Amino acid sequence: MTAPQDEERLVGADRVLAVMIALSEHPTGATLEEVAHSVGATKSTVHRALATLRRAGLATQLGRGVYILGDEFYRIAFRSYSLRPEGVLIQPALDELSRRFGETVHFAVLDGVEVVYRAKVDPPTGAIRLTSVVGGRNPAHATGVGKVLLAETVNSEDELRSLLGDEYPQRTPATINSAEKLWAELELTKERGYGVDDQESEAGINCVAVPVRLGPGLPPIGAISISGLTFRTPLAQMIARLDEINSVVHDYRGSSSD
Repeated sequence: MTAPQDEERLVGADRVLAVMIALSEHPTGATLEEVAHSVGATKSTVHRALATLRRAGLATQLGRGVYILGDEFYRIAFRSYSLRPEGVLIQPALDELSRRFGETVHFAVLDGVEVVYRAKVDPPTGAIRLTSVVGGRNPAHATGVGKVLLAETVNSEDELRSLLGDEYPQRTPATINSAEKLWAELELTKERGYGVDDQESEAGINCVAVPVRLGPGLPPIGAISISGLTFRTPLAQMIARLDEINSVVHDYRGSSSD
């Protein structure tokens, strides 16, 4: 049985965590009163929690009665995230999407003019497995994930030309092969929030891709795509389930969607 003093320490730890979470929701600072209201505690209780956080460098005081998260909090968070493989973060989403769609799911990042596949999940049964491999590369202009990430990275047609040039190799007859056409597709991709590969990388294979973000307004850490045979999982069918795809990505990545 937990001793009374241990129960009090647990409650105190919960309060400290609650205050830290409340501060994360006020990046420009929050007063003692605002934090107390947010966590549903008295100002004296919150003040003690803030003192604990300040001693650890996890919170700091901007001015009289205004608090923000401290530099030590961000140092720990960013260092931990920089060492964490993306696959750990998004693997459950890949597994769930592959299970629901019965198709291959990829997670990829942009590396110059190419995308690099960092994770891949094939369906357990009933589908033809694609030849893509973790660590493999594809031209960004010919893939759904590439278009999603280029749309977030490139801000003008001139910038696109500087990065990729004016003309691009065609993997299939459907591959977009010019900066003008690709820029128009990137603008559409950014507007609608998803990218497509309509048999542009490989004949008979299409995919839909969505960005993966850690929070609202943040740049994507990569993109997830679902790839399938056109005769079995038409592109229009994938697009019709975009809300479901985004919901799965949101639920499994441990962060709020934008």
